[in-house]
Parts: sequence; structure tokens; C-alpha cells
Amino acid sequence: MSTAVAQEVPNEDRLDQACAWVARLRSDALSAADRRNFANWMDSASNREAFDQMAELWGDLGALAHMPVDELYPESRPEAQAARRPSTTAGKAGWNPLQWLMGGGLVAACLTVTLWIGNQWLAGEKPTGQVYATNVGETRTVTLTDGSRVQLNTNTELRVAYSREERRTELLRGEAYFAVARQTARPFTVAAGKANIRVLGTQFNIERNPDNTRVSVTGGTVAVSEAESGSGLRPESVRLVKDQKVSVSGTGLGEVSATSADEALDWTRGVLVFEQTPLADALEELNRYLQVPAAAEPSVRDHKLSGTFELSDPDNTLKAIATALGLEQDRSDPNLTLLSPRRN
Repeated sequence: MSTAVAQEVPNEDRLDQACAWVARLRSDALSAADRRNFANWMDSASNREAFDQMAELWGDLGALAHMPVDELYPESRPEAQAARRPSTTAGKAGWNPLQWLMGGGLVAACLTVTLWIGNQWLAGEKPTGQVYATNVGETRTVTLTDGSRVQLNTNTELRVAYSREERRTELLRGEAYFAVARQTARPFTVAAGKANIRVLGTQFNIERNPDNTRVSVTGGTVAVSEAESGSGLRPESVRLVKDQKVSVSGTGLGEVSATSADEALDWTRGVLVFEQTPLADALEELNRYLQVPAAAEPSVRDHKLSGTFELSDPDNTLKAIATALGLEQDRSDPNLTLLSPRRN
């Protein structure tokens, strides 16, 4: 095992433990032993940092109603971070998790969150919004107000709505690469079709397709969850790290698999890279750039395609794909190009 991998494992273990504590603290069956164990676990500065990261990463108003992160861990609040100073009092200064948990702080914090939500509603505070879009064949890079940068692929539309508590965006169509500025007190979220994505600060690519949303991570940690669960159960979630990807569709989360920056960001270099890719999936990618979309007959949808194809002339790329697979293009329908087996 390499030194780099050996150094990463303990931190990953702490993050997994923090995830487990987040889930347990949101449970209605939290015992006195759980409270004591959590207090002992939080004595470690590394554990507290991991808990802070995961609480921010997975938290939302629904979670806070059951597990008030700000009260449970007051150091995570921005004003507390700004005012933090070395203590001059004897013993451990500030927060006593065991005393807080045993003393009914959980109930008080839930009331605090309820009042906060009510005050936000009464004040009528609304996040400011902005829409960024590209046409077919156009790409664009935008810098958001927090310093985050987003590269928009062709035929893409992104809505941005920032508030003091959250940096909320929605990928309405297309594909985008996000390099998010880290702000632990203000998570960054993306809604994209059947998927919800939540980060603190990292780099990832999102493809919103008609049937699924694909998320590929090139740096940092990204939480991906179902937007909703058709079964009525709580939507499933998964945590991705660098060089991992997942697809979310109407049937739920797919399997987490390996990826790379070259694969995830081929479009930013003006190419499409396929390696044993089903033709139907390859055409789904190429259709972002075509004025007239292409489809494959059922008999050839699963034909595998490998190669690197230029995007400067997408119609020529479609022709090259048809040639590589021994197919012909049927353009009898002006609104669709159909790839089918070549007739002798």
C-alpha cells in the first residue's frame, strides 16, 4: 500500500463514523449510552472536524429539525468561527456535549430551528436568482458571486439562487462542470433531474439526460441523493470521492464506478471519448451538439463504440460513428437521423 493511500484511510474512517453518528442522532431511539459514546467520540478534534464536514454535507432543514447541528456543535456556526479565541477558563472551554445532550438541549434546539424557519417566512426573505444558458454548439464559463466557477456545455441552462444560508443551483438541462469555492457554513447544492447534489467545496461534472443524471467527481467529496423515492421510502444517498461516478434515474441510484478527469471532462477539450460505450449512450452524448438528433434502431443500440471523436463538426462525427460500426444514416425524417444496419 502506498504512503498516500495509508494516510487517506484514517480520514475516510472518521468520515464514515461521522456519517453513522449523523444517522443515529437523527433517530428517535437515541439512548443515554449513545449520548455518552457520542460525547466521548467528539472529544477528538479530528472527529469533531469530520462531524462538522458531514453534518454540513448531508444536512438540510429536514435533517436539522431532528438533529440541530448548530446547537449540537456550535463551533460550526460562522459567527462562532469568527469569534473563536483560546479559552482562559480552567478545563475544557465552551461546549460540553454530554451536559448538553443529557440536559435537554436537543428539544431546545428543535424549537430554535422552528423559530428560525418561522422568522425567515415572516421576513419574506427570498434568495436572489440568475439564469445562465448556452445555445447548441456554444460553451461558456461563468464565475458566481462566491468565486465558484461553472463551465456550461452546449445547450445547457443553469439557474442560481444564493441566500445567506445556502448556495442553491438547478441544472435545468445539459451538462456543466463545477469548481465550487469552499464555504463550510454555506453548502452548495445542485438539483438536476432525478438527482440532488450537495457539496462544501469541490470539483464535479453533471450530465442531465432525458432518462438519467450522471455525476462524476474530479476532486473532493460529493453527496448524491435521489430527488425523491417512488417507493415512499427515504431517498437513497451515496458519497462520492475523487475519480468516482454514479448515475441516478427514475429507478434509483446506480452502482458507483470508477472514472477519471479525462473521461469526465473530455467535452471541455472539444472531444468525446468512448470506450466500449453502447451506441445508444454515445448518441445521447452526441445529441447535445447536433441540430437534428440521432437515434439507433433497437437491433444496433447495444453495439459498442470506442474512439475519440472531435466536436468541431458534430455531423461529421455522426458520420464517422456510423462508418466505424458499419451502419447507415436514414435522414428521411427531417427531425431525426436513424442509424440502422447497412443494407447490402
